[in-house]
Amino acid sequence: KKYVEKGNLGGKGSDTHAAVVVGDTVGDPFKDTSGPSMNILINVMAIVSLVIAPLLTLNGML
Repeated sequence: KKYVEKGNLGGKGSDTHAAVVVGDTVGDPFKDTSGPSMNILINVMAIVSLVIAPLLTLNGML
C-alpha cells in the first residue's frame, strides 16, 4: 500500500491503489486469525520432512 501511495504503479487514486486498499482492508483481519494455524502447519511440515528425508536417502530416491 505504501509503495503505491509513493507514486508507483499509478499512485493514489488509481485502480491499483483501490485494489491495494481493498486487499489491505480484507487481509488484515485474516492475518490475525490465520497466523497461529499457519505456524502449526509450518512446524508440522518441517518435522515431516526431517522424518521422511532419511527414508528417501536409504531407498536412493534423494
